[in-house]
Amino acid sequence: EVQLVESGGGLVQPGGSLRLSCAASGFTFSSYAMSWVRQAPGKGLERVSTITSGGGSTSYADSVKGRFTISRDNAKNTLYLQMNSLKPEDTAVYYCAKFWSANGLGGYDYWGQGTQVTVSS
Repeated sequence: EVQLVESGGGLVQPGGSLRLSCAASGFTFSSYAMSWVRQAPGKGLERVSTITSGGGSTSYADSVKGRFTISRDNAKNTLYLQMNSLKPEDTAVYYCAKFWSANGLGGYDYWGQGTQVTVSS
């Protein structure tokens, strides 16, 4: 059974940092591209960042470029999102999601349960 379990969310002040983790199991993690996707209160889903299966290529939404870094440790079956210089607009539930492919083409087939990130003073 495929499982994606996010952790690391919480309450942080503007300008602060958080590191999210996603523990993956039930599939060959190193064979698939992964993304972080978020949903702010009352808004739709936004793709935050994507990383290819081997970690060689990454992409970011314009809203987080220069502040967030996606990475993965395939030996540990874990995806990460380092979030720096956080803004109130970053408040959202953050999900990790598995692509059908290694290169990030196509869509997602599995999602985690999400972890809440709240940026507030």
